[in-house]
Amino acid sequence: MQVSMADLPLHDQPNDHDDFADADRGFVARLTPGVVTAADGRVVWDSDAYAFLEEECPGTAHPGLWRQGRLCARQGLYEVTGGVYQVRGLDLSNMTLVEGDTGVVVVDPLLSVECAEAALGLYRRHRGDRPVTGVIYTHAHVDHFGGVRGVTGGGVPILAPAGFMEHAVTEHVYAGPAITRRAVYMYGQALDRSPYGQIGAGLGMATSTGTVSLLPPTLCVGRTGQEEVVDGVRIVFQLTPGAEAPAETNFLLPDHRALCLAENATHNQHTLLPLRGSAVRDARAWARHLTETISLFGERADVAFASHHWPTWGADALTRFLTQQRDLYAYLHDQTVRLMNKGLTGPEIAETLRLPPPLERAWHARGFHGSLSHDVKAVYQRYLGWFDGNPAHLWEHPPRESAIRYVECLGGGAAVVVLAKGYIGDGDLRFAAQLLNHAVFADEGNKEARDLLADVYTRLGYGAENGTWRNFYLTGARELTDGIAPAVTASAGPDLAQALGVDQIFDSIAIRVHGPRAWNERLSIDWHLTDLGERHRTTLSNGAFVHQADPPDEPVDLTLRLTKAQLVGLLAGRGVEGVEREGSIGALQRLVAVLDDPRPDFPIVTP
Repeated sequence: MQVSMADLPLHDQPNDHDDFADADRGFVARLTPGVVTAADGRVVWDSDAYAFLEEECPGTAHPGLWRQGRLCARQGLYEVTGGVYQVRGLDLSNMTLVEGDTGVVVVDPLLSVECAEAALGLYRRHRGDRPVTGVIYTHAHVDHFGGVRGVTGGGVPILAPAGFMEHAVTEHVYAGPAITRRAVYMYGQALDRSPYGQIGAGLGMATSTGTVSLLPPTLCVGRTGQEEVVDGVRIVFQLTPGAEAPAETNFLLPDHRALCLAENATHNQHTLLPLRGSAVRDARAWARHLTETISLFGERADVAFASHHWPTWGADALTRFLTQQRDLYAYLHDQTVRLMNKGLTGPEIAETLRLPPPLERAWHARGFHGSLSHDVKAVYQRYLGWFDGNPAHLWEHPPRESAIRYVECLGGGAAVVVLAKGYIGDGDLRFAAQLLNHAVFADEGNKEARDLLADVYTRLGYGAENGTWRNFYLTGARELTDGIAPAVTASAGPDLAQALGVDQIFDSIAIRVHGPRAWNERLSIDWHLTDLGERHRTTLSNGAFVHQADPPDEPVDLTLRLTKAQLVGLLAGRGVEGVEREGSIGALQRLVAVLDDPRPDFPIVTP
């Protein structure tokens, strides 16, 4: 079974070989061996693990995804144009290096410190030991800033779009544990790198598992058309908020006639709602930003490069690429809304909608990372939310309770397995998965159902053109048969905690309050942040933890005088040593007693 954007023979696609030529163009050297380790010897990245992709596509993978994996697995230093280089294949994202008068400006220093350091080292071995004289963060996703301490300790200009700091840390504060758990599925972090396991994520191969860092920007890009010069490098910016990221910027290097597209136009259909979870992205704004990109820069660039994948050379090819990418997101948005307004639900639109043939035939519009199916549902969700208007769906039982009742109606777990086998025999793996999921949720000890569901998920994964779908299916299959295994993920260094605003720090407490346990608690604490000259009050009542800046003078249970760093340390469990206090320390102890810890390994394919 294939899950693909279009039932088109792969080798009938136009420009079938052009992508490979472009992906190899400008090659300078590989990192050999292609393994990056942490200080303790732990492997945080291994590009050599994907050597199997050079073989012919086996029956355990979709040929389109295999092709995309071969392209993304190319690793090394590449020249984009004179004075502009990229290191690709050493993390999910690319690092771009623009040579200036005295050093080099680094664009998007990868996800992990260790990978960034290795990438910069590879560049320096072939271009000289140039100092880093500036950094640009194109947007506020961790794979575009997390490795910054691998290239600089600070003291250089760091440019980022308006709103960068707020959005860079918010994702890690609020839904961070849930997103991290689901990212294990999305990127296949617990899967073997093999023809039977993880073969990429469409946007790149995988996420590295080193140390995440963050240095705050020193210069904010606040408007489209803003021009800055860093180490003699002229940069003209275009803000693109609300497209691929809440805070993002394209930019032109006019003296190089080179256009950076950040993550707004890449060589696959992107996702409007990542399967790991996020706020829904705005396809309408995305398309409009790309229209502006063409108008602003289309005639001023000879090459376009992005934070993922390989560049596009030539003015005509560049304009065609941007136009098709723009039309892709505009079409997804407008046609979903048109059908929504005719009464179709998200899943119904996803089954109905087809891209125009020219877009179906474009490799860069295929669903290797995002997909037509889940992007359509994201547009629907952005406008109408989770409810499809059918009263039967307004107050359904939760999954386990529904499963128990469905299985009872179908004659029990054994009967459901028999029915599922019939659908498998007919090739309807989608409905077999639904049936067997009910059997497992009704009785997770039903081994026959678990094993059969794992087999169905495996077959669905092998047929998926979308890399993140494949990873979800195969990770689900593995957890059904082997249980939840710890997956190694990137570790956040102290920079992210220190980068939190005071509001975000108190928000991080609020979302950990165990509501029922705190129903009967009443307490108030004043926090005097001596280094910031600020006073904040938090109250706990009716299970709600509420924060107020510059509160009125009123009696409180406890007053603490401390620095922001001490506040962060207190939340990390370092205690109140060195903190001045007045009132009852018991108020703080009562607050700590009602805090709940997130669960990093919660079940997904079992109840």
